[in-house]
Amino acid sequence: MNALPTHQSPAAGRRAYRTAKRALDLALSALGLIALSWLMALVALLVKLTSRGPVFFHQQRAGQNGEPFVLLKFRSMRLDAELARRELAHRNEMDGPVFKMRGDPRITRVGRFLRRSSLDELPQLANVLLGQMSLVGPRPLPLDEAQHLPPEHQRRHDVPPGLTGLWQVRGRNDLPYAEMMRLDLEYVARRSLWLDLRILAATVSAVLSGRGAF
Repeated sequence: MNALPTHQSPAAGRRAYRTAKRALDLALSALGLIALSWLMALVALLVKLTSRGPVFFHQQRAGQNGEPFVLLKFRSMRLDAELARRELAHRNEMDGPVFKMRGDPRITRVGRFLRRSSLDELPQLANVLLGQMSLVGPRPLPLDEAQHLPPEHQRRHDVPPGLTGLWQVRGRNDLPYAEMMRLDLEYVARRSLWLDLRILAATVSAVLSGRGAF
């Protein structure tokens, strides 16, 4: 007598998703670092030649379960950016604990192009390869912002932070802070490999349009 088919348990489904997601992250981040190495070298040269300071920006961010890691970006601001932020606090165009403003004078000329094109984020492919981030997930917050999240928003740390996510493809910085948090939590609740693939595809369009980029 044949055994009745068994349905996959939710826990087994989650394990399968995590395994597939990590395999996708490893494959695409490794391929991206190799294929885009010439572009990253060119960006690094432009940053070095056009402004004083290091090529890369390093900052501790909150990863999965709130664990800190060092996020990498190409530097897009001048060296005194953090000090100057205090003087510009009254010009913040975002609600919540996030600081964003159009025409931010701290951003270098090359940095403005890098941000609009999202090229400043390319070094995070190394964070993905190391397992500190995923290609898709909530954006990693600076530690001080993450530590002050209300309890209802802490679930965004249940998954690895990502290079892109739902709010990046639905408006980026055009969205209010509360909507950004809502979309992060929606991703955590709905996460699947199919959703990740759809977000990755939509990210290309969002980046090319420059919509919502400061």
